[in-house]
Amino acid sequence: MSSTPEVQHASTPPEMHHDHQNVQGGWLRPAVFGAMDGLVSNFALIAGVAGGGVSSHTVALAGVTGLLAGAMSMASGEYTSVRAQTEAMHAELAIERAEIARRPKAEEAELARIYRKRGLDPQLAHEVARQLSRDSENVWKVHAREELGFDPDTLPSPWTAAYSSFLAFSVGAFIPLLPYLLGAKSLVIAMVLAGLGLFAAGALVARFTRRAWWYSGLRQLLIGAAAAGVTYGLGHLVGTSVG
Repeated sequence: MSSTPEVQHASTPPEMHHDHQNVQGGWLRPAVFGAMDGLVSNFALIAGVAGGGVSSHTVALAGVTGLLAGAMSMASGEYTSVRAQTEAMHAELAIERAEIARRPKAEEAELARIYRKRGLDPQLAHEVARQLSRDSENVWKVHAREELGFDPDTLPSPWTAAYSSFLAFSVGAFIPLLPYLLGAKSLVIAMVLAGLGLFAAGALVARFTRRAWWYSGLRQLLIGAAAAGVTYGLGHLVGTSVG
């Protein structure tokens, strides 16, 4: 007796064969940027101070100062920039809502033009715009997505950006500082830890970018090594000339 294939009812939702990473909410960019900046900038600072020939205690003090100052700077900078961005978005939304209230038919026609440019037949584009415009409470969100290019329901949070960048920078900056806090006298251990941290951070970012983990890790390692090498060389030159 042959088995018949199972028929999927029209009401049954289609199966999902893929998923997406959560990259909204304003946390990914400041977190990635904060971790990378913490690793690169604080290791570069530590390398530059160590290159000047000072004591390990002075290097540790410089690293702690760099961590605190950098984390606060990152957090305040991210909060200010994201706050300004969201305020600008809210201002544009207010303009759009006022235009919809003042000229609803003109805004409906504008929405239809957008859908025509996206490939819909003129009649279908007009019908879609007409039906969407019937919901006066939410049609402004449609205009925001289609005209302004952003979703008003997922605007980035200034506080999320600030917290993410502060914590990520602190973690990144702490990695090359740790050996000196434990009494290390040489830059070698800090260099190894910073290199591993840079590679691991780059590989972690590949989860969101869908690039090869080894490529992303190696790229970040080379960028950090170049920055630290330049800073170490300058610190060595300045320390030699001052001494």
